[in-house]
Amino acid sequence: GFLTYGGLSGRDIAAMAGGPYEGIDEDFLAYRIGQTQNFGEKLHDMGIPLQYPVGGNAIYLDSGAIMKHIPWYEFPAQALSAALYLEGGIRGGDIGSLSMDRDPDTHEQVRADIEFCRLCVYRRVYTRAHLDYAADVIKYVADHAENYSGYRILEETPILRHFTVKLEPLQELK
Repeated sequence: GFLTYGGLSGRDIAAMAGGPYEGIDEDFLAYRIGQTQNFGEKLHDMGIPLQYPVGGNAIYLDSGAIMKHIPWYEFPAQALSAALYLEGGIRGGDIGSLSMDRDPDTHEQVRADIEFCRLCVYRRVYTRAHLDYAADVIKYVADHAENYSGYRILEETPILRHFTVKLEPLQELK
């Protein structure tokens, strides 16, 4: 794409332009929300701890419950996100203590109220087979959670560290 377009391709611009129209199409919204709800129901039926009932655009796995052997200061949400990526290429995001910046006065790690791994279900990207595969990977990781360790910070910026933080696992994958 041209610099005047922000470097985006015509396809990307067309996809963004279509989003607002789809956002008011009740049939599309029913499909979109239903897709995420079906994914959440499958995980719920598998016994996976998650924020329930699910919403329309993401699944929030309860990382603190799944990775209960990892203390909050070793970032269980990040550990779950990493495990899902390593085991099945599933990309999730840490919504937990790693997302919190340090206390500005004491520089101590701040504990988040929640430890979630966010799995965004993008519009017009995933088939049911994709989400079934993701559910199977999530179940595998949850069933083998003790094989994954927490993380420690190697480098971080003072503000919005979760975008550029460098981490290392505390133990090798078992």
